[in-house]
Amino acid sequence: MSVINWLYMSDCLGVLVFAVSGALAAGRRSMDIFGVLVIAFITALGGGTLRDLVLGIHPVSWIGNPVYLLLVTIAVVLTLMGQRITHRFDQRIMLVSDAFGLAVFTVIGVQVALHQAVSAPVAIMMGVVTGTAGGAIRDIICNDIPLILKREIYATASALGGIVYCILDALQFAIVANTLISMSCVLVLRLWAVKAQWALPSFVLEK
Repeated sequence: MSVINWLYMSDCLGVLVFAVSGALAAGRRSMDIFGVLVIAFITALGGGTLRDLVLGIHPVSWIGNPVYLLLVTIAVVLTLMGQRITHRFDQRIMLVSDAFGLAVFTVIGVQVALHQAVSAPVAIMMGVVTGTAGGAIRDIICNDIPLILKREIYATASALGGIVYCILDALQFAIVANTLISMSCVLVLRLWAVKAQWALPSFVLEK
C-alpha cells in the first residue's frame, strides 16, 4: 500500500470516529437532525480545515474530496440507528470514539505538516490542532468547556503522539509501523488517563 493510500484511509477512519463523537454530543443536547449533522461535520472536519488554512493548503481536504461529507453523513445515520436500537446514551462510546479520533487525526496532522516540509515542532503543533480543534469547537457550540481547556490528559496525549511520530520518522521507521505506534501512544494514554482519572496540575493564583 502506498503512503498516499495509507494516509487517505487513516484520514477516512478519523472522520468516521470523530463524526460519531460529534453526533453523540449533539444527541446529548437533544438537537434536531440538522443540528446533529452540523456538529458531526464540525467535529470531524474542523481540525483538518484549520490545519490546512494555517499551512496554506488549498482547497482544504473536504472541499477537494466530497467523500468526507459522505462519511460524516454515514456516521450520523449509523449513530442515530444505533441510538434508536439501544434507546440510551453511553458516555463510554463517546469517550472511546473521541479518543480514537484524537489518535488518528493527531498523526494525520503531523504527516500532512511534514509533507509540507515544516519543522518537527510545527508538525507536532499541527497534529495537536488537527486532533483537538474540531472537538473544541464542538464543545463550545454544545455549551461545554472544551476538553483541551480542562485538566484532563487530552492535548498532552496528542502532543506525545506527535513527538513519537517525529522521532520514529527521523529514525526512518516504515510509515505504517510509525503510524500505528504513534496512534497507539495517543489512544492508550488518553484512555488510561480517563480510567485512572489523571489530570494536569492546576494553576491557581493566591488571593
